[in-house]
Amino acid sequence: MRIRPIDLVDVLVYLVVLGMFIELFPDVISESFLLALLTAILLKVVLELVLLVKKNIVARIRSAETRWVRIVNVITLVLLLPGSKFLVLELVALAFGDAVRLGGFFQVTVLIIVLMLARGGIRRAFRVVDETAGSGIDPVQ
Repeated sequence: MRIRPIDLVDVLVYLVVLGMFIELFPDVISESFLLALLTAILLKVVLELVLLVKKNIVARIRSAETRWVRIVNVITLVLLLPGSKFLVLELVALAFGDAVRLGGFFQVTVLIIVLMLARGGIRRAFRVVDETAGSGIDPVQ
């Protein structure tokens, strides 16, 4: 697996969002910038894996030939969504101990939602810049 430039941009976006949460929420703690950076990298890896699994489950739901297969996949998806938050909490605790805390389930849920929104916004902005670069239009004007 190769690291693409957009992956590095994602980590920087995650680091900024994580820094905002550290500043705004007393339950979200990182003892140093390096730990916040490593946490952002861990979040990137975990969320990419969760998105990959989610994408596969959704594809199985769409291609299911029987109702029972579809129901099992929907239940799996419903369990994956909150389960991924607990996975993030446990992996951060395992990797960094008490040096990094992301709060509780609700703080992590909000953090992940904001991370995904920020990621989507940045990727959309890059897509617009790429499209205008190919057309000869200056995106700054």
